[in-house]
Amino acid sequence: MSVSDEEIAHALELFDGLGGLTTRKMMGGLCIYHDGTIFALLMSDGQLFLKGMGDFRDVLDAEGCTRWTYENPNAKRKPTAMPYWTMPEAALDDPEEAVAWARRALEHL
Repeated sequence: MSVSDEEIAHALELFDGLGGLTTRKMMGGLCIYHDGTIFALLMSDGQLFLKGMGDFRDVLDAEGCTRWTYENPNAKRKPTAMPYWTMPEAALDDPEEAVAWARRALEHL
């Protein structure tokens, strides 16, 4: 399954206030960049994730965001954790809130 044009349009609308957005489709999902720096992922199931580095990881955890993990067959079936967390619920339909969270993510990259 891959992301739909509607899902891509929604994600780009949420982050439009950042300016300098570019995207790249990868493995059924979409990487979202601001001025060449990746800060978000749109997964093939429609979930939107922010990159969490440094202290920002704790902020995302405290907000109740969930870290992206997957089963890596090369890691003897141990879940592999990636540095991406789900977007806070309040930001999923509010462009101002989404941009504020994206800026926070970018400050820690």
